[in-house]
Amino acid sequence: MIPTQQQLENYAELIVRVGVNVQPGQKVVVMAPIAAAPLARQIVSRAYSAGASDVFVEYNDEQLTRIRFLQAPEENFSKYPMWRAEAFQGFVAEGAAFIQIYSPDPDLLTGVDPERVAASSKAASTALAPYRNALMNHENAWTLVSWATPEWAAKVFPDEPSETAVEKLWERIVDATRIGLEDPVEAWRGHNATLLDMVERLNAKRYAELRFTAPGTELTIGLPDGHLWLGGGKKNGRGVLFNPNMPTEEVFTMPHKDRVNGIVRSTKPLNYSGQLIQNFSLTFKDGKVTDFTAEQGYEALAKLLSMDENAVRLGEVALVPDDSPISNSGVTFYNTLFDENASCHLALGQAYPVNLEGGTELSPEELASRGANRSLVHEDFMIGSPEMNIDGVTQDGSVEPIFRGGNWAF
Repeated sequence: MIPTQQQLENYAELIVRVGVNVQPGQKVVVMAPIAAAPLARQIVSRAYSAGASDVFVEYNDEQLTRIRFLQAPEENFSKYPMWRAEAFQGFVAEGAAFIQIYSPDPDLLTGVDPERVAASSKAASTALAPYRNALMNHENAWTLVSWATPEWAAKVFPDEPSETAVEKLWERIVDATRIGLEDPVEAWRGHNATLLDMVERLNAKRYAELRFTAPGTELTIGLPDGHLWLGGGKKNGRGVLFNPNMPTEEVFTMPHKDRVNGIVRSTKPLNYSGQLIQNFSLTFKDGKVTDFTAEQGYEALAKLLSMDENAVRLGEVALVPDDSPISNSGVTFYNTLFDENASCHLALGQAYPVNLEGGTELSPEELASRGANRSLVHEDFMIGSPEMNIDGVTQDGSVEPIFRGGNWAF
């Protein structure tokens, strides 16, 4: 079996105990591709062992998704099943933990009309906004993990036979998640402590802005007063520690929505709703994208930027050193969960209120007045490279190095 039975059990244990940290009497929701059924079953078993009151599993089949986009009537894409949105909001209210196994085929929607994809994405984002906002506020524990599928593996290792490609992809997942170690849970506790140390150092700095310089990138990002850096484990609204992303190598904070200026170039492909956007650049003025280019996926990028009026603004800035485990693998994963943890990245759209002091207690209007962006989307894209330099500007105007040559300089 790929992974081994022990690694599979370690993975499920890690997801339940560290990813969402299931509590006695809690409900758990698992969303998984049908290929990941072996992992879903192990998760269910361990969730019940941890005291879960009930575990709900929702499987998805990407081929059915493609059939829908190719054959469903046009009006289908402007609608979203409200019963599903209401069910998820009900789970939120009940304090459920959410586990998503994220293993998309990067080429799934090749040849599909981008208008259909954009309409469907907007309908889903609108209907699921309360659920997604709750998770971005860290009201509930949630985690995102992956499972190696043949379609994904074929994109990552196109020159390998299918079985070999899947084996190679699993090797990378095992390394990145630490499930091949003797005690993955303890290893993650140590990793979270390392990230927390960097978070505390950055929060002590109280930078006014960050300056990014690399080939094709000259970007200045202002930071709101009271911004908070986060990374690794988080606490939900009930004080329970959880890990939203597994793997994770990032520390991140909130950009000021009106104080981003310059140009930034992507360094890895973006898999956006089954469409690849590659080799693109964005030009910002006073927080808004005013121009953009893309060698592939220009129309998909245009649809992303026009999702709503604030999709053209930033909601996250994240720092990841080039000398980190996923980056050092030398693999482009075409999967944001992995690629964003190999590279410094930004996110278009919604900001995390938790990245602002007292942010979860503020109204949308109060958040906006302090510089937080509000949007239906939150889409990460990668900008880091071995050539990336980052400077921090302090409150008194002093400039000091944060990154040099793609790695920490302090």
